[in-house]
Amino acid sequence: MSNYQNLAKTVMIDKKNRLIHSDESLLHIGTGRSAFVFRISSSDKAIKVFFPEYTHLAEEEAEIYSALQTVNYFPRIYDAGPNYLIIDYIEGSTLFDCVTNGKRITKEHINEIDNALLLAADVGLNPSDIHLRNIFVTSRGEIKLIDVARYRQIKDCTQWEDLKKAYYQFYDKYFFVKKIPAFVLNFVASLYKRRLIPYY
Repeated sequence: MSNYQNLAKTVMIDKKNRLIHSDESLLHIGTGRSAFVFRISSSDKAIKVFFPEYTHLAEEEAEIYSALQTVNYFPRIYDAGPNYLIIDYIEGSTLFDCVTNGKRITKEHINEIDNALLLAADVGLNPSDIHLRNIFVTSRGEIKLIDVARYRQIKDCTQWEDLKKAYYQFYDKYFFVKKIPAFVLNFVASLYKRRLIPYY
């Protein structure tokens, strides 16, 4: 059994997917719809531990990350198990963080994201579920994308194209406010998911 698997076993999750316990070497850095993410202390790696009902995504996401290893816009994968992944820890801010903190998102960033998604398509994937929380601007100013479990779904996902449209028609205008509270972004996202924003 690998050390990584032993670490994953220390992550205890209750029936409501709340974190009960984890090894002291794991720094909790995020909670998503299907997993907890921790930075492994004294390393440049992160461990993603899936909730019990989402463990099937561990194998799926591991295979997708493996397919993306030649594309520098995505983290490297180092190990995977029945309910966990080991990938690069990304130092930086998500686009969501950038907007809520007033850190400008540039046209160069948008072009880099476009390029990342084209390269993912070139290796036979169908990038989906692209949103502000799974795109990072690293401390070096580079773009990194995470959460790739839905990159093999068949249906067309217009989420990134819609975000890009909003960027150029609103955010990029000189008079548009560049710092937006999280509750406003979350409200707009909920309207979008329910298809209550007529323009899109």
